[in-house]
Amino acid sequence: MVLISAVRDYIQRMLHDISGMKVLILDSETVKIVSVVYSQSELLQKEVFLVETVETNSKESMSHLKAVYFLRPTSENVQHLRRQLASPRFGEYHLFFSNIMKDTQLHILADADEQEVVQQVQEFYADFVATDPYHFTLSYQFNHIYMLPTVVDPPSSQKFCDRVVDAISAVFLALKRRPVIRYQRTSDIAKRIAQEAARLMYEKENGLFDFRRSEISPLLLVVDRRDDPVTPLLNQWTYQAMVHELISIEDNKVDLKHLGKIPKDQQEVVLSSEQDAFFKANMYENFGDLGMNIKKMVDEFQQIAKSNQNIQTIEDMAKFVDNYPEYRKKHGNVSKHVTMVTELSRIVEEKKLMLVSQTEQDLACNGGQVAAFEAVLKFLNDESISDIDRLRLVMLYALRYEKESPVQLMQLCNKLASRSAKYKSGLVQFLLKQAGVDKRTGDLFGNRDLLNIARNMARGIKGVENVYTQHQPLLFQTMESITRGRLRDVDYPFVGSHFQQGRPHDVVIFVVGGTTYEEARSVAQYNATNSGTRFILGGSSILNSNRFLKDLEEAQRIMKSNANVL
Repeated sequence: MVLISAVRDYIQRMLHDISGMKVLILDSETVKIVSVVYSQSELLQKEVFLVETVETNSKESMSHLKAVYFLRPTSENVQHLRRQLASPRFGEYHLFFSNIMKDTQLHILADADEQEVVQQVQEFYADFVATDPYHFTLSYQFNHIYMLPTVVDPPSSQKFCDRVVDAISAVFLALKRRPVIRYQRTSDIAKRIAQEAARLMYEKENGLFDFRRSEISPLLLVVDRRDDPVTPLLNQWTYQAMVHELISIEDNKVDLKHLGKIPKDQQEVVLSSEQDAFFKANMYENFGDLGMNIKKMVDEFQQIAKSNQNIQTIEDMAKFVDNYPEYRKKHGNVSKHVTMVTELSRIVEEKKLMLVSQTEQDLACNGGQVAAFEAVLKFLNDESISDIDRLRLVMLYALRYEKESPVQLMQLCNKLASRSAKYKSGLVQFLLKQAGVDKRTGDLFGNRDLLNIARNMARGIKGVENVYTQHQPLLFQTMESITRGRLRDVDYPFVGSHFQQGRPHDVVIFVVGGTTYEEARSVAQYNATNSGTRFILGGSSILNSNRFLKDLEEAQRIMKSNANVL
């Protein structure tokens, strides 16, 4: 069972069993959880006539409506509910929580329900945002926390870990499985999250997670974003990843208001593989093939439009009226994708991204320090290259050649500082402190391990079908290692005494610090090869280079102001 259908199933069960007119009441996080898997029109079909947030302080009585609450079980939400139950606005209250409730919270609600309007209280484990069938996120706002040592801000660090453990536990409760847990040895925060997840699943809530299943346990692997800082720094050339990199996707929605003359219904569009057949077919296509497929879609639509102009009889008219909603939907979809691809093309042209990206891919995938230095230097001297692209090129060079050419790296950093007014001094060095070669576990550039060196050479001989998409995230190697039973215990230890018996059929890889759409594509394509192991990818946020750099800057700022603590 994949993630989207798991969450949809929970929402369907919530709304289906309660007949009559309903109001759906959500919090700031469950709004995202519901909106990525359920459209407004689907909610209407379930007789949901109003959607409110739990913070709304309306006093208007609506006793003809039944209230369906779907909330995270936080103390703030329980307090909101307590106040609302004290003077009920609705005829009935049906309470659903996205995770495990504490007994004390249930007592607070029971005491507040003096008028006995609460019909049911249930736990439905949808405590994660399922953006794609095999990809979930938390959309965590303060994502930079993972880069800070716990001593800098213990409460925020604990809050971050708690939220991650809540999401991971909900995924496994939704899948009705209890995993064996491993983590990346070089990451303190990955270790902490893995241990807290194990404590919850094997001690605190042992009974809840005991599904009495005899087959091989699934695997939960907790890794740290800083083990592969290259992937979020690269320009992207496949549809979904490219939209996120150049425009930005927030919970499957794309804001196009800044484009100016755009019809009102196109100012915020949904990009969902569940609700849009064209997007589902093209989300992992490269930019060149995407252009061809858009043209094909436009041609097909023009044929439909032509046939609609040829209305001569009453029957033709009736047929047109019947097909009009479908026609309008198609029209909206065509113009949405045309608008998006037009904007992507404009940005690529304006920022010279084809040139920049070629050098990025060379830095990520091919050796040759002297040529790399010359190429990056050339871009630093080019006025038409944006500040963020210059910064990323220097960072990619630093990650690759920090040990080989420290003197030339210093030259590039000095050049960057003199050329880019926005450059925060020391950010490249801060990245190396966080994610340099001494901090990493995996063979990021395929130059540590003999097998990877051979694979890279073979790839070089065969040639790559597309110079812009030759990079493979480190995650791909990790999936291969798991499938072949070669994930080293010394690098990825088990938590406790629960070890893997045989090769797992289900694996959840959680990236502390956030995933990328390039990695989500890797997972979807790996799953399509039917290797016998199904992978699910999760993370605290979905990164593009902008978000990754913002997290880095914020962590650097906090570390500077807390220098005395460390």
